[in-house]
Amino acid sequence: MSMTSNRKPPQKGEAPQEPFKRAVASCMRAMSGVKELEVTYAAERPSLTGSGESAKAKLPEPARKLTPQEAAIVRGHADSLALKLACHDDRVHRKLMPQNQVARSVFEAVEQARVESIGSRRMEGVAGNLTAMLEDRYHRGTFAEVTDRADAPLEDAVAMMVRERLTGLPPPASAQKIVDLWRPIIEDRAGEELDKLDGAIENQQAFGKAIHKLLQSLDMMDEGATDESESGDEDGDADPDSKPDESEGEGQPERSGEAVDMQSADDADDEMEDGEMEAEDAPSGEMPEDADMGDADEASEARRPPVHGDAAHRGPDYKCFTPKFDETISAEDLCEPEELERLRAYLDKQLSNLSSVVARLANRLQRRLMAQQNRSWEFDLEEGILDPARLVRVVIDPQQPLSFKHEKDMDFRDTVVTLLLDNSGSMRGRPITVAATCADILARTLERCGVKVEILGFTTRAWKGGQAREAWLQAGKPGNPGRLNDLRHIIYKSADAPWRRARRNLGLMMREGLLKENIDGEALDWAHKRLLARTEQRRILMMISDGAPVDDSTLSVNPGNYLERHLRYVIEEIEIRSPVELIAIGIGHDVTRYYRRAVTIVDAEELGGAMTEKLAELFSEEGPSQPVRMPSRSRGGQATRAGAGR
Repeated sequence: MSMTSNRKPPQKGEAPQEPFKRAVASCMRAMSGVKELEVTYAAERPSLTGSGESAKAKLPEPARKLTPQEAAIVRGHADSLALKLACHDDRVHRKLMPQNQVARSVFEAVEQARVESIGSRRMEGVAGNLTAMLEDRYHRGTFAEVTDRADAPLEDAVAMMVRERLTGLPPPASAQKIVDLWRPIIEDRAGEELDKLDGAIENQQAFGKAIHKLLQSLDMMDEGATDESESGDEDGDADPDSKPDESEGEGQPERSGEAVDMQSADDADDEMEDGEMEAEDAPSGEMPEDADMGDADEASEARRPPVHGDAAHRGPDYKCFTPKFDETISAEDLCEPEELERLRAYLDKQLSNLSSVVARLANRLQRRLMAQQNRSWEFDLEEGILDPARLVRVVIDPQQPLSFKHEKDMDFRDTVVTLLLDNSGSMRGRPITVAATCADILARTLERCGVKVEILGFTTRAWKGGQAREAWLQAGKPGNPGRLNDLRHIIYKSADAPWRRARRNLGLMMREGLLKENIDGEALDWAHKRLLARTEQRRILMMISDGAPVDDSTLSVNPGNYLERHLRYVIEEIEIRSPVELIAIGIGHDVTRYYRRAVTIVDAEELGGAMTEKLAELFSEEGPSQPVRMPSRSRGGQATRAGAGR
C-alpha cells in the first residue's frame, strides 16, 4: 500500500493527516474489492465488522505529524483488514473452526497469517507495512524479554512460523523470543505439516484442513473432532446468530493465553473432565487462550447449554491458591497526588466532546429522579389548606362546601449505586476513557439527587500470574491449584465520599500499566459484599465489562471454563438470593448470556446512554423493563434463550 507520491495536500482548514487518511481508506477499498467500505479512525483497537458492502473498518487515529514508521503501522492495520475482506470466507471459517478452545485460538491466528501472507507475497509494500504492524504489536506486548515458554503465547508462535513458511520473512524482532521458545517442539511434532501449507494458501478450505492436521500433530485435535467439524457444515451455515470475526488488532497480545505445556497434554485431558466450556456461547476474541485439550466427546458435551440451580452448585469448586498477595486499595494509594492531577487533566482533555453528550443524558436522568422526589398535593379534602382554585364553585353555588388541599412527600427510597468497572487490558484506549467519564458524570448527577454512588475497579497486579504463580512453582506445581494471580481491587470513590473529593481518582484509569487481567467472578462478589454492608433500603450494582473473565495463568492449569463457571455461579447467587439489584453492560461483548438484566452495546460511545437508560428504568415507578435478549428460566431452573438450541 504505497501512497506517498500522489497524495493531495491538505485542503484549507483541514487537519494535516486528513489526506493520508483518505488515501489509506481508498487503498483499502481497492484492495478489499468493497467499494462502499466504511473506514473510520479512533484511538482504540483496529476492528472489522460486517461483511460485503456492509463492512465497516476501524483504524488507529494517525498522529498529526506522522513519521514513516507510524505511517507504515497504520497502513499495516489497513492492509490486514482489507486482505481479510478479500481472501477470507466466514462460512468456510465457521465450518472448519475447531471446538477445542486452544485449537480454536491457534486456528484463528493461523488463518489471519494466511490472508496476510497472500498480500505479502503479491505486494512488497504490503509485506513491509504488515511487518511494521506486527513489530509494533509485539513490542507493545513486551514479548521481547520473555524467557519462559509459559509466558509465550502458543498461537502467536504457530502463526509466526506459518508466516515464515509462506513468505520467507523472519518473525519481527519483538516476537523472535516467542518463536524461539516454541520452535523446537513445533518443528519436531508438526514440521512436515508446516511444509505442506504453501501449496494450499490460495484455497481456504484446503488450508483449513491442513491446519487440522497440524493441530492433530500438536495433540490439540483428534480425527474424530476433525470429522465432526466437517460434517457440521449445514449447521454452521444455517446459524442465524453467527457473526463475522473481528480482527484482533493491537489487543491480540494482551488477550493471548499462556501456552499449554505440550508434554503435559495427557494430564490436561484429565482436568478437562471437571467442567466444560459452552463452545458455541464463547465470544470470538475473548476466548481464554489456554484450556485443556479434550476429545470429541468433550467437544460434544461443550455444546450443551449451562445448567442452573441446585443440581449444578459450582461455587465450592472455586478456590485461589493463595490470597496472600491480593490487595484492595484506594486509588490515591496507587498514585502520587501530582500524577493523579495530571492524569485527571488528561482524561478531561481526551473527552471534552463526549462529556457534553453524557452530561445531557445525565441531566435527563436527574429530571426523572427529581420528578419522583418532588412533593405532591392531595385535593378535595375536608380540612387542610384552603384550595383557591376551587373557590369558583362556591361563588357559583353557595351550597357547595369549601375544598381543602394537603401537601405530601413522594416516597423515594434511600438508594446506593455501585459502578463496577472492568480494568482489564482489553479496555485500554477509548473504552476505559469513556467508562471513566461516564462514571464521573453519573456519580455527580446521582449525588445531586440524594443517591449515594460507589465507583470500583478490578484487575490483577501482574500479567500471567505474579507472586501467586511464583508461590505455586516453588510448591512444586500441585494439581488443580485454582486461581493463580494476584487480585487488585480498586476503590475510586466510596459511597460516603463526596464526588468533589474523589473526582481526580478516576484519572488513575489513564495510567499506563494499570490495566491487566480480569477475574470477574471474585470482583463481582467483592462489590456485592460491600453493598450488603450498606444500610440503604435499595442497593443497585452495575457491572461494566468488555469480555468474559480471562486470566492466562489460571486458565493454563485449570479447566478452560474455570473462571466463567465461577462468574455464572456468583451472578446466580446475587440474582436469585440477594436483595441487590444487578445490571450489566457489555462493551462489544454479549453479557446477556450471563446476566438476567443486561444490555450489550457495540461501541464504547454508547456507554453513557446505556448507563443512564438502565438506571432510569430501575428508578422509574413502573420498575425496570425487560432486558435485551434476557434469558428466561424454565421450571427446572435451566437458563434458555432464543437460538440456544444447538
